[in-house]
Amino acid sequence: MKIPFHPSVYEHAARWAGCTPWEASRDPEKMFLGHRNAWLAYRHTPIVVGIDIYNLEAEAYGARITVPAGDDSIPAVAEPPFHSLDEVLEIPPFDPARDGRIAMVIGVGTRLRKELPEAEVRIPVAGPFSIAINLLGLARVCESTAERPEDTRRLLMRLAENQAVFLRAVHESGLRPAFFESAAAPPLISPRQFREVELPALRRALEITREITGAASPCILGGDTVKILDDLLSTGTTYVVCNVETDQRRFVDRLCATHPHVQVRINMDPRIVACTDRHAILGEVDRILAIAGGRPNCLMGTGCLPLETPPENIFLIREYLAS
Repeated sequence: MKIPFHPSVYEHAARWAGCTPWEASRDPEKMFLGHRNAWLAYRHTPIVVGIDIYNLEAEAYGARITVPAGDDSIPAVAEPPFHSLDEVLEIPPFDPARDGRIAMVIGVGTRLRKELPEAEVRIPVAGPFSIAINLLGLARVCESTAERPEDTRRLLMRLAENQAVFLRAVHESGLRPAFFESAAAPPLISPRQFREVELPALRRALEITREITGAASPCILGGDTVKILDDLLSTGTTYVVCNVETDQRRFVDRLCATHPHVQVRINMDPRIVACTDRHAILGEVDRILAIAGGRPNCLMGTGCLPLETPPENIFLIREYLAS
C-alpha cells in the first residue's frame, strides 16, 4: 500500500514567492503567490494558509510582531503584551474582521480555494495554551500552570471560548480550520498538567469547532505526545501528528490498535528533509515506511518544512514513494 506524502508548508511558502517570511506574512499577494506556487509544485494536503501560524491570535489580542533579525527568520512576538495572569483572566474576544491579520489570512484562503479547487485549504487556529504563551510568555504560563492550576485552567477555557468568533469567520468564508497546539505537549508541561489544566479547554475548543462547522478538526501537537495520546484522542479529533520527538513506533502501534479510523501523519526529521544527503533522506523515508507498516490511515509528513529546504528534496521523496 502506498503512503500519501503531506509536507507541511508554512514559512517555506515564502521561498515560492521569492521573498522573506516577514514579507510573505504581511503581504496578502505574496502570501497567496507563495502558497499557490508551493501547492502547484508539491500538491500537498492541506494548504495551511499562513507563514507564522501561531502569531495570528496573539497579534489580534494586541501583541506586537517584529521584523526578525535575519531574512530567513520567522516573525515572532516581540514581547508578551501582558505581565500577569490576572490581567488576562477575563480577556474579551478579538474581532476577526478588524484585529490583526486574521481577515487577510482568511481572504488569502478564499482566493486559494477559488483558484485551486482540487486543493484542501485550511486556516490555522491556535489552541489555548499556545495563545496563552504568546500573551504572557513561556515562563509565566509554566509557573502559573504549576502554582495556580485552577486559574490557569480558567484562562485557557476563556481563550478556547473566545476562538468561537474566529472559527465562525472561517466557516462563514467557506473554509475549514486546523488546530495547532504544540506548546501544550510534553516536555513543556507534564502529562498530568496536560490532563488537568489544558485538556478541558482543548476539548472545549474542538467541541466548539464541531458545533460551528459540523465536523471534527485536525488537532496538531508536536513534542513527546505518546505520553498524552489517550487524552488527545479523547477530544474526538480524527487527525493527529506523530512527530520525531516522540517514540513514533509506539505512538502509531497504540493508535492503530485502538483508533484505526484516526488519520496519523508520521513526520520525518525536518533536519534530514532539508539536508543535501540523498541517501540520508531516502533512509529517513524508509524508516517512516517501516513504522507505518502498510497500515491504512497512515500518512507521511515532514514536520514544519524549513524555509531552506531545496524543492528537489520534496520531489525526490514524492518520486521515491511513487516508485
